[in-house]
Amino acid sequence: MTGWAEFAAALILFLLSHAIPVRPPVRPWLVARLGLRGYFIAYSLLSLGLLWWLIVAAARAPYVEVIPPADWLRWVPILVMPFVCLLAVLGAGGVNPLSFGGMGKGRFDPDRPGVLAFTRHPLLLAMLLWALAHLLANGDLAHVILFGLFAAFSAFGMAAVDRRYRRELGEETWATLARNTARLSLRGFLQFRATPWQIARAALLYGLLIWLHPAIIGVSPLP
Repeated sequence: MTGWAEFAAALILFLLSHAIPVRPPVRPWLVARLGLRGYFIAYSLLSLGLLWWLIVAAARAPYVEVIPPADWLRWVPILVMPFVCLLAVLGAGGVNPLSFGGMGKGRFDPDRPGVLAFTRHPLLLAMLLWALAHLLANGDLAHVILFGLFAAFSAFGMAAVDRRYRRELGEETWATLARNTARLSLRGFLQFRATPWQIARAALLYGLLIWLHPAIIGVSPLP
């Protein structure tokens, strides 16, 4: 299976892998058997594996130009990805009762929300920026479809997750926890700080992605 058929199959399986495990009947069943941390680990590994296949399938699809290639566009991911890595580190390692990730230990302090003052959804924002940056650098039809879907999923997902957590937590608890957070806030961006250790982890992740990119994706990300 090659070309558009492989791309379509990879895309459908990737979308199903994100639609089914989070459904109310399925997620509690998986969490009860794997534990919350085990569920997130298994879900992440499955997502990464299917994401790799999807990106490879997009590269194999027939080339149909949508955005004319330009050398300067290849710099966009290079410049955006350090911030994406920092958001991923903060989102995955922090305490976040209002969105995905938040696997850090301890209690969430609504008076000191950290990165959540900038965005309640650091992982979704990281995916949005990753998708937009790579869409510009890979302007053929398959990649525009691929990264465009990721960008749309991330943008609309923020509102959907807010509604879900507001419903699950209840209006009073939600208002207490979210009072100093925002879906996206420039003021919050100017206020939040990352620790040297978090910056170091983000730099390590960025370097690892640069190093692994040719082996996994098949092309160097460097211009």
